[in-house]
Amino acid sequence: MKKKVGVILAGCGVFDGSEVQESVLTLLALERAGVQAVCMAPDKDQFHVINHLTGKESNETRNVLVESARIARGNIENLATVGADDLDALVLPGGFGAAKNLSRFAVEGPESEVDPEVRRLIEEMSAARKPIGFLCISPAIGAQVLGQTGVEVTIGTDRETASAIESCGARHIDCPVTEIHIDQERKVISTPAYMLGQNILEVSKGIDKLIQTLVEWIS
Repeated sequence: MKKKVGVILAGCGVFDGSEVQESVLTLLALERAGVQAVCMAPDKDQFHVINHLTGKESNETRNVLVESARIARGNIENLATVGADDLDALVLPGGFGAAKNLSRFAVEGPESEVDPEVRRLIEEMSAARKPIGFLCISPAIGAQVLGQTGVEVTIGTDRETASAIESCGARHIDCPVTEIHIDQERKVISTPAYMLGQNILEVSKGIDKLIQTLVEWIS
């Protein structure tokens, strides 16, 4: 039976949801590794909707689960129905939606609330000693939830974001976009992705390494 890796999505689009390229690269790497991706998202309204052509906010409401289904080609679960017992590992792609819909880190800072279902699943996975991968800005969520454990994560080299992460109790480690940082003790892996990357090729290298390590841990 294939191992199962949960992928928490936050909508569809870099400015108000999950970063599409990071999400697709994650799904591709999981497929190549021979494991089953289990896409999921919270069933709630997005923080806001951004017109990705103009960069301006749109006066409409969209649902995080419905929008995430675009990336998952409809094969997606309501996050509230998934637990650590259903998964062997977990990955959170980035995009502003991760820090707006899964958490409010982007608008309210490190003391903001994390979506309760996101927090629950991360805490369950950590308690079960199952690996978790964080991409791009999503390590900030890892810091918010697991900061009290002293978890080590990276978002690249941005000092302001790194300081905010460390204010949660986490330790930030500078890392180039093509590499990963491994917190062996807490089974957490992170990579900067588009927090630092200039193109999809650069970003793919770090994501591939993250997924490869994650799959090695659960094989």
